[in-house]
Amino acid sequence: MEVIARSRFIRRGPRKARLVADMVRGMRVEEALTALQFAPQHAAHDVAKTIRSAAANAEHNFELSRDELWLKTIMIDDGPTMKRIRPVSRGSAHQYFHRTCHITVIVEDREEETTRRRRPQASRRPAEQATADASVDEQELATAGAAAPDEVEEETPKAEAAPAEVQADAEAEAEAEAVPTDADVEVPGETGEGEAEDEEEDEDEAEEDESTVDEEPSPDDEPKGKATRGEK
Repeated sequence: MEVIARSRFIRRGPRKARLVADMVRGMRVEEALTALQFAPQHAAHDVAKTIRSAAANAEHNFELSRDELWLKTIMIDDGPTMKRIRPVSRGSAHQYFHRTCHITVIVEDREEETTRRRRPQASRRPAEQATADASVDEQELATAGAAAPDEVEEETPKAEAAPAEVQADAEAEAEAEAVPTDADVEVPGETGEGEAEDEEEDEDEAEEDESTVDEEPSPDDEPKGKATRGEK
């Protein structure tokens, strides 16, 4: 049920009153009155007075509980403007304005608001959190797997398109390592023939030495029948 209260011809500027009304619009009546009690604006007193009037109308006329009342609407309308003058020097006068406003407050009871409040969710257990994370990972993998073929098709040409100069350099290095050098090459027969010639030369020298030794006559080999010249 909606209950209305109006305050008319309030000696307050409408713009200043709207700043206060925007601060408490949509709040519970008790919370709005508490907030306005500590608000520094002068218009807070006028707005709070109208809210208390609407709450009193609901309690006495419709037997509603103030704890169940909520601010549905707060409207600030322009009232009449009073023009005044202020005398200044040289017999002239400056004009100024006294602005007024009309405040309209509509409250309603909301019994269902107590049941609409959400209960705080209990914190998940570690096992439940782990299962939830695993399910999220599986979904991400599934989506990644679905998008994998396109990515592979895009990446494979890049891998195949290797620079030709790099391949040519690699092949040249492999061939250079495979070709043996002059020091490593062994000519067949050279080592064997040289050793054989050296052995033959050593054998010939040994035979010559033996022949020279045998040709020299020894004093024991001379004939006994012949006398030497001294003996004659």
